[in-house]
Amino acid sequence: LLLRCANDIPQARGLGSSSAAIVGGILAARALTVDGVAKLDDAAVLALASELEGHPDNVAPCLLGGFTIAYEENGVGRAVRLTPSPEIVPVAYVPAERGLTAHARAALPRDVPHADAAFNAARAALLVHALTADPDLLLSATEDRLHQQYRAAEMRQSADLVADLRRMGIPAVVSGAGPTVLALLRDSGSGQPAAPEFGPEWRVWQLR
Repeated sequence: LLLRCANDIPQARGLGSSSAAIVGGILAARALTVDGVAKLDDAAVLALASELEGHPDNVAPCLLGGFTIAYEENGVGRAVRLTPSPEIVPVAYVPAERGLTAHARAALPRDVPHADAAFNAARAALLVHALTADPDLLLSATEDRLHQQYRAAEMRQSADLVADLRRMGIPAVVSGAGPTVLALLRDSGSGQPAAPEFGPEWRVWQLR
């Protein structure tokens, strides 16, 4: 048996490369097992992948695709999949520099103001609507008070790029723990939108 794994996801950039490796490994094992799907359905794959990764946030979209809402129930990773608006064109700005999730998490405070938590809860609900039904609301729906401001000092270039894109009216956020920046462009039906360029230090990667 010869097995080759080609992972095109840049590592340590906030794009879920470790989740892709975990999900890929589980699905490969399932495919090599007689009656593998019957023994380990997708819900079980998600639960196992969540256990290995530590949370379902990244393994859920890797397994299910599209737009997912991941959560834990009694310690088990679960997710629902929604279909995003076809107008939305996600574009990743991937820097050459790498970032460590542990460092990004260490920058977060243990406690946050209640007003900020309430703000993000409202934005999370709005984001579901904006991604699936009304992309006009994406700029407001992608506002954040819980992690980007605390991590800005660790990834100043990413924070500056997010600010530049948002000043241009383009919804943009730090992808995962960073340092990649995710921009949500719009396809008006007249062809794919052109992603703004910000110099050779940023690889512009249009995603499906």
